[in-house]
Amino acid sequence: MAAKGKCIIFSAPSGAGKTTIVRALINKPALHLEFSVSACSREPRPNETNGKDYYFLGIAGFKQQIEQDAFVEWEEVYTDHFYGTLRSEIEQIWENGHTVIFDVDVIGGLNLKRFFGANALAIFVQPPSYDELEKRLRYRSTETEEKIQQRMAKAKAELAKADEFDVVLVNDNLEHAIEKASELVHNFIQEK
Repeated sequence: MAAKGKCIIFSAPSGAGKTTIVRALINKPALHLEFSVSACSREPRPNETNGKDYYFLGIAGFKQQIEQDAFVEWEEVYTDHFYGTLRSEIEQIWENGHTVIFDVDVIGGLNLKRFFGANALAIFVQPPSYDELEKRLRYRSTETEEKIQQRMAKAKAELAKADEFDVVLVNDNLEHAIEKASELVHNFIQEK
């Protein structure tokens, strides 16, 4: 791996707002952030592009990359639903002179923090409440009832891990959460 640069890790239960916050930060040129595109084993959704949203490897392709030790971290989130971070993706971002920013689930975030240690700032985006999280997932209208229930069950376990992150950022007001996240990231990048 190339000389280690810095990483910013955003994790949260699905629906907490981490992706919206990460997108807002990437659009702040002064931060010099570059998004780490994760790899997954699932098929792309109709609006997704390979290499932009995810690297869609398929189950066999993902398992082959595991065997080749191509991942910094990976996990099987649900049966045969693998997600992971490719080493080559991180190296490329650092070679571009940027700070890596991750938008990953909670277990992935903790794995990345363990891997990168003090070179990473791990931020847990917390919804104002469990009920609000469910409302947000339903408002999206992108999930079946079964998927919503699956995500809510997973969210309970994820919320219990918030204190394992460097910072817990409560997203009860998106504008304020983005402002606070920007400040946290800026300060971390400036540290020697």
